[in-house]
Order: sequence, then structure tokens, then C-alpha cells
Amino acid sequence: MDVLTSYTFLVVAFGTVVLTVASAIIGSVSVIKGQSLIGDAIGHATFPGVVLAFMLFNVMETYVLVAGAILMGVLAFLVIQKVTDSTKITMDSALAIVLSGFFGLGMALKSYIQGNPNFSGTQGIDDFIFGQAAYMLKSDIYLIIIMSVISLMIFFAFYEQLKIFVFDSIYARTIGINTKNMNMLVLFMTIGLIAVGLKAVGAILIVNILIAPAVVGQLWSKRFGVVLAIAAAVGGASAFIGTYVSTAFTGIATGPAIILSLSVFVIISILFSPKGIARRRSRMKKLGGLT
Repeated sequence: MDVLTSYTFLVVAFGTVVLTVASAIIGSVSVIKGQSLIGDAIGHATFPGVVLAFMLFNVMETYVLVAGAILMGVLAFLVIQKVTDSTKITMDSALAIVLSGFFGLGMALKSYIQGNPNFSGTQGIDDFIFGQAAYMLKSDIYLIIIMSVISLMIFFAFYEQLKIFVFDSIYARTIGINTKNMNMLVLFMTIGLIAVGLKAVGAILIVNILIAPAVVGQLWSKRFGVVLAIAAAVGGASAFIGTYVSTAFTGIATGPAIILSLSVFVIISILFSPKGIARRRSRMKKLGGLT
């Protein structure tokens, strides 16, 4: 209980909750459009950007590392687009190639700088792999809040256009909505949230805070607004629980703790939601009884 009244915990928990709520809402767009794996590829691709930014400036400054992550995320997206547009390689294959290739580059660069006398203070790099919110600074929290607020403001400013774009992009074009701009908006928000959330959740697991809450929302409702509300609530609750567990118990990283909390919500939803296994079995039994 002492953890819950700790100022440090409350500050860090606030940052992770804000990040996860924003990510759940923005991630719902990609999930509903069936493009959730793009976030996975970009999430892994941002890690070499973090390492390269450190190598260039030799400082463990959040703003510098996040800038590197954003640039590398944009590059990864452009590579995916170029590969799929210019070759016969499918989107799934391009995502797998970019995901593994960029992350492999990041791990190779990390191995190179660790123990290298030309680079000092490399210990913090590991936090960007699995996340460690317990060691986040106030500057990290401020950056998360700023990016989350900007993303949510953009999202709700273009809410109606995005809703039409998500469910029927062809109709969106016919009524004058620029679908390329909508794609770029979603991309900007996604990359920004991934970049600022790396230290909290980690490059490997951060895609889950974009996908899992939206999956839960879709299992409980078909209405877009309700899906967003459920996703935000589940994401926020999971972030708070995960941050508490990682703070209260030594040796548990924040990212895995948050993802495990999200996984519990997903499992419960799979079993007991209107579209879940238990409801389907109940309906099948009723149908069987009628026949």
C-alpha cells in the first residue's frame, strides 16, 4: 500500500496511463482497418534510431533519443511502402523483413557500443527494449504527456473524417476526404506515441498497447465510439496495474507487467464478451435444444 501513496509511483503511473489511453484510441484505427502489424514493424524499427542517436550525440537525453526513434520509424514506413509498391513482395512479407532487419540492426549496434570505451553510460539503452518506467525521469513523463495530448487533439479534430476513412475508404474519397492525409495523420500519431513510449514499455512490446485494448473493445461492442471508450479504459487500467506491479516487486520490468495485465483483459473478453467463447457455446446449446 505504501507504493500507492508514493509520489514517484503516482507520477510514473500517470505517465504510463496517459500513454496507454492515447495509444489505445489511436491504435484502434489501425486495428479496425486491419493494419495493426504496421505498428509492430515500426515499433521494432525505432530501436536502432535510439541507438544511432546515442552514438551520434553520446548523451542519454530523452528528447534526442526520441527524435532518433521517430526518424527511424518514418524511414521504416517509407521502406515498407517502397517495397510493396515497387516489387511483388506482399505487405506481410515486407513487414516481417523490416521488423526483423531494423531490430537486428539495433541489437547489433547496441552490442557494439556496450563495452566500447568511446561510449559511456550505455546502461539506459536496455530500458528501450523491454521498458522500465521505474527509472523514468520527469522529462520522460512530460514528453509522453505532450505527445499524447497532441495525438488526441488531432484525432478528435478529425474524428468524423477518420471514422468514415476507417470503415469505408472508397466512400471517403468520393465525398472529398483525402485518404492519403488520413493515413499520414494516423502514421504520425502512431510513430510519435511509439517513440515516447519506448522507455516505458519497450520496443518489443509497445505494439501491444496499440492493439490489445482495441481488440478488447471490438469484442464488447460494434459501435466505434464505444470501442474507443472501452479500449481507453482497459489500456489505462492495465497501465496502472502493470506500473504498480513493476514498482512493488523488484526485477519485474514495466513493459511485460503492463502487457500481462492487458492479456488478462483480452482473455476475459475472449471468454465472456458477447462475441466470446462462452456466449457462443450458450447460443449453440440453445439452438441445439430448439432443434
